[in-house]
Amino acid sequence: MIRVLFVCMGNICRSPCAEGIMQFLIKEQGQENEIECDSAGTIDYHQGDSADLRMREHASLRGYELNSISRKFIFEDFQNFDWIITMDENNFSQVSMRDHNNKFTHKIKRITDFCQVSRITSVPDPYYGGDQGFETVIDILEDACGGLLKYLKSNKQ
Repeated sequence: MIRVLFVCMGNICRSPCAEGIMQFLIKEQGQENEIECDSAGTIDYHQGDSADLRMREHASLRGYELNSISRKFIFEDFQNFDWIITMDENNFSQVSMRDHNNKFTHKIKRITDFCQVSRITSVPDPYYGGDQGFETVIDILEDACGGLLKYLKSNKQ
């Protein structure tokens, strides 16, 4: 089983959306017994909360369910997941700093590294923006999650 953890700051917008999209793609391709995913945040401000209502609504319009409950990234996640996929440079830095001995560096990746169409370096945080921000995030994550799934299938551990 390949285990993937998506990480953003609060774990209420971008990472739960990535998790929901990835779960949809995994199920669509019959990979439920081979790949599983979860999400977490670099901060615990929203711990225990559902994904942001706006993100859930926009994701639902595209057929995605965002059922995760926010939690903070913990050190054990390095051991429990094969891949730790961050949404932006700040998330990448925050996760990397927790790997004090650089033992898990090979597991930490940026989601945008898997984009097939978009040529961007981070997924913008839509929290303080309007509807278009949420739509843009979903566009990027659909592209990146599709690329990530292709990568995982072609590089099974």
